[in-house]
Amino acid sequence: MQSPIIDQSLLQIGQVSRRSGLSIKTIRYYEEIGLIAAVSRSQGGFRQFSPGCLSRLSFIKQAQSLGLSLTEISQILTLHDRGQPPCNLVRSTLQEKIHAIDDRITNLTSLRNTLKALLDQGDREQSGAPGICPIIEQVPPSGV
Repeated sequence: MQSPIIDQSLLQIGQVSRRSGLSIKTIRYYEEIGLIAAVSRSQGGFRQFSPGCLSRLSFIKQAQSLGLSLTEISQILTLHDRGQPPCNLVRSTLQEKIHAIDDRITNLTSLRNTLKALLDQGDREQSGAPGICPIIEQVPPSGV
């Protein structure tokens, strides 16, 4: 009886983990949600991945570092896998991220100004005033 032919170019999940810097748990999760796919399983049931999955994992990590969610990354990869260039989707997604960042900067600047005003006013307050702390209690319940 001949032993089965083993494709030496395929990587087991531990090898993918070491080469990508991602945990095995993360790689399994990415496979579960369809970001990557094992090409086969070994006789022992171990996942086997093509070496090309390493560049895909690198793309996923880079996209995440730019603030893209796994859902957004999945949409980009789906277009790519269909043979459609995803750059227009990437462009619009990044533009949305910029708008969200701008909104967050505006909100944080407003919060910072409110906190500074509270501290300035709190420095003028007398300690021992009724309540827990007048610095916080003078803020309307709706927040900033």
